[in-house]
Amino acid sequence: MKQSPTIADLAGIPGPPEFQDVEHERCRRKIAVIGGYRILSRFGLDEGISGHITARDPERTDTFWTAPFGRHFSKVMPDELLHVDSDGAIISGHGPLNRAAFVIHSKVHDARPDVIGAVHAHGLQGKAFSSLHRLLSPITQDACAFYDDHSLYEEYHGVALDEEEGLRIAGALGSGKAVILTNHGHLTVGTSVESAVWWYVSMERSMQAELAARAAGDPVELHDKIAAQTYEAVGTEKVGWFAYSTIIQKIAAEEPEVFAA
Repeated sequence: MKQSPTIADLAGIPGPPEFQDVEHERCRRKIAVIGGYRILSRFGLDEGISGHITARDPERTDTFWTAPFGRHFSKVMPDELLHVDSDGAIISGHGPLNRAAFVIHSKVHDARPDVIGAVHAHGLQGKAFSSLHRLLSPITQDACAFYDDHSLYEEYHGVALDEEEGLRIAGALGSGKAVILTNHGHLTVGTSVESAVWWYVSMERSMQAELAARAAGDPVELHDKIAAQTYEAVGTEKVGWFAYSTIIQKIAAEEPEVFAA
């Protein structure tokens, strides 16, 4: 039975490329990771040593790729990425592993087989919004990408260094694309690295918009029916991948030697 086109289909949103060859897919995901780090840097989301992006390996699916701890987001290269197993051992690559990245991301990837990419950083707006202990409200079109598709982790146990914290965060994330980590920030996931990166940036900006609106007055929320309809237009994985692909074009043009692999 032929399925009806989605709103994203009607809008002409293309889907991500699919590679049957494992090596090509692995390369694509690693390039998406370094592109994601550069995007975060361009948006001012590269605060010190805080933040990490991971990509599930397409062959050894219980392992992931991430940047070495302490490498500046704007400088990390594909051949520098660490390949990390489910025990936190480095399979390939050189440099230290961010313990918090392993604790959080390993449990998220383990709990969600559908998740290819996961992103967490310490954006100013996300940190501020997380202190409110509330979900993002559907007060703008962009915020509707997270309508009924994100959750709240209402505990804070300090810096995530033990695996129990990773399990709690993965549990709070549930089946959604994002979780607000109270008094901490937010984490996003996607069925591609690209969508996970875009959801992170979009959520950060949507949090900024809501903070500004609440500071100015009492923002009006969209009705549930409209918010849900808008979600179908701006909140699908295809849209997340495509939004990333538009941002990365400028960066790739400026650094062709990095993205030519």
